[in-house]
Amino acid sequence: MKNLHIDLVSDIACPWCAIGYARLQQAMDSIKEKVDVSIQWRAFELNPDPKLVPEPILPALSKKYGRSEDEMRASQQSMMQVAADLGLNFDKMQQRFTCNTFDAHRLVKWAAAFNKQSLLKQALFEAYFGFAEDVSNTEVLQKCADKAGLNADEALKVLQSQQFVDEVRAEEAQYQQAGISSVPAFVINQRYLISGAQDPATLAASLLQIADEMTTE
Repeated sequence: MKNLHIDLVSDIACPWCAIGYARLQQAMDSIKEKVDVSIQWRAFELNPDPKLVPEPILPALSKKYGRSEDEMRASQQSMMQVAADLGLNFDKMQQRFTCNTFDAHRLVKWAAAFNKQSLLKQALFEAYFGFAEDVSNTEVLQKCADKAGLNADEALKVLQSQQFVDEVRAEEAQYQQAGISSVPAFVINQRYLISGAQDPATLAASLLQIADEMTTE
């Protein structure tokens, strides 16, 4: 069995990150007899301003990309269909507001010690895209921790402290300096980069090729 490790650079506020992980799961399942893949989630913030004033997502995206709200609505609708086909809950994707995800990233760091990073990320994705909840809100974050099988009271202690603040900032700086400016980004064995939410077959083929290259070196 060959082994690959993926550092998955992503943000909770990034819909393609949720889609990319769901596709990665399918890819991993299709090659599980040949390659064992481990994952560690790495922080990236689409809205890094800690004083961010939440805005409705459609006008915010319209302003960011210089396109009409109707265009952004159509784009979001298309993404919702992709998500639905993968079994993801994106029901309230267009009702959400922009938000800062720094504290959520701190909780994901904390979850690593319990091997529940992926479960927490999935809970956060659903809270934001499925229920349009504010994933910078402490109660929402506690609820997501509980859903992932983590202790909500312990999660609150982390959120009320400065735990993982330096780690998240250092991680974000590391990947920005490495040239990663969009997510999801899959960094494999700290050497190979796959950018964007590739389809499962393409991802699986890339992972197999990388595993073969690592073996023949």
